[in-house]
Amino acid sequence: MIVDSAGAHVGAPLLSMTGLHKWFGGVHALCGAQMVLKKTGVVHALMGQNGSGKSTMLNILSGQLRPDEGAIAMLGERVTFHSPPDALARGISMVTQEMALAEDLSIAENILLGHRLVRGRWGIDWSATRERARVALQQVGVDYDPACVVRSLRPDQKQMVEIARALSTDVKVLVLDEPTSSLTDQEAKGLFAAIRRLKEQGVCVIYVSHRLPELFEIADEITVLRDGVTVAEGPMADFTVRSLVEAMVGKEKRPARGTTQTRDAQTAPVLQIRNLTVPGSLFNVSMDVQEGEIVGLAGLVGSGRSELLEAIYGLRSPSEGTILLSGKPLKNGNPRTAIKNNVGFVPPDRKLQGVVLPMAVRDNLAMAATSERWRLSSPSMGAIENECVATSKLLSIKAALGAEVRTLSGGNQQKVVLGKWLIRPPKLLLLDEPTRGVDVSAKGEIHQHLRDAASKGIAMLVSSSEYDELCEVCDRVVVLFRGRVVATLPRHEATETKLAALGGGMNAKNAAAGSCE
Repeated sequence: MIVDSAGAHVGAPLLSMTGLHKWFGGVHALCGAQMVLKKTGVVHALMGQNGSGKSTMLNILSGQLRPDEGAIAMLGERVTFHSPPDALARGISMVTQEMALAEDLSIAENILLGHRLVRGRWGIDWSATRERARVALQQVGVDYDPACVVRSLRPDQKQMVEIARALSTDVKVLVLDEPTSSLTDQEAKGLFAAIRRLKEQGVCVIYVSHRLPELFEIADEITVLRDGVTVAEGPMADFTVRSLVEAMVGKEKRPARGTTQTRDAQTAPVLQIRNLTVPGSLFNVSMDVQEGEIVGLAGLVGSGRSELLEAIYGLRSPSEGTILLSGKPLKNGNPRTAIKNNVGFVPPDRKLQGVVLPMAVRDNLAMAATSERWRLSSPSMGAIENECVATSKLLSIKAALGAEVRTLSGGNQQKVVLGKWLIRPPKLLLLDEPTRGVDVSAKGEIHQHLRDAASKGIAMLVSSSEYDELCEVCDRVVVLFRGRVVATLPRHEATETKLAALGGGMNAKNAAAGSCE
């Protein structure tokens, strides 16, 4: 392999992915996307919003998917990966956001799991295995005891073990997918030191993150995807926060919005949160939600959006702070208490948390309204039946009330999840990713139903990773970063660009100015 003085391969890049197309049914996930790594020993950032095609591209690179069209080449030689072992054999290794470690095995066993454990005449040579694992750990600059059980490690230490495992093979390209999502700032600094050490060893790192400050700190070059297309690429020094965010979200859109209700400033908020702390998730969070107001929660995965909703609903226990509902403390936090106090919750995973798939539409719709009854055959079930009919018609649920929910489309299932709270409307409705996995038409309908519900006085707290959704339906947007409130934007100031910058860790002043500091 011949390289020039800058580390670039003479005549061919280390890795090139060009003209990639991938369809999933009618969804065109990649539309001619490309990513080119010209040098060894660089950190190449891959960035884009959720749904931009990043995961699909990385799954193709790691051999988990095959492209429908396009080419992958290494040092000018075209390659085809039929499976992850094919990619590993070519020196491509991936460390995913969800750690894949065997918690009850030792560090050495995790690093050299399977046939790579050193074997001697009488079985596994544990002394040699641990020594080989120690060498892999030294590559990332850590000195853990290879005999230590993985379960006893901190998140950042587990991350280092995963990277060491990847490096225990002859790795040329290491993919790190959101590696700091579960790390503290101090732990992230240790990871960055390890990445810089890998650069010196000639390893090329593909670094995926939504956190803008760390991209500018660690990355040498970048590729930006939007809607399955590569829309920007080049040296990191050529980008500012503003240009990067604009590439990621596209031209600023101002969607049509409903009118904001006039609220009585003297009326106590429906929800008041003061200095709420959930260890490891939320820190001194305070906010209000008024009657008939839709307040959005923006931020990255792990920012505390979901944890805040779960704490209000009683699924998490705060260590400090207060939650007031119509001026009264919401005590003895658990979902049953929340429901009794007129709090509803639309969870992010409808199939696991929102509906009972084998049950009928009718039974799912009636679930919240009858949660305190022993039998569905109680005398008032006739009234409930009428309310189910009315709610199904209101939400345009395209199914008979007796149909099993598992037979419905994703959009209609999501309407059932929402509908069970509208039969007996709550004072406060919490929604986590309310339109995840639904088509554009159903999304528009659900947005309108939220506005209609707000016009009837329901207070709503909406968590979403889709910034355009928050800009469209919310009266205010609260932005969280690593468990803290970093900004609150009124409707007329909330734009996708600002939310992306603030949610990525830029403070309000720098986000507005486009600074990367």
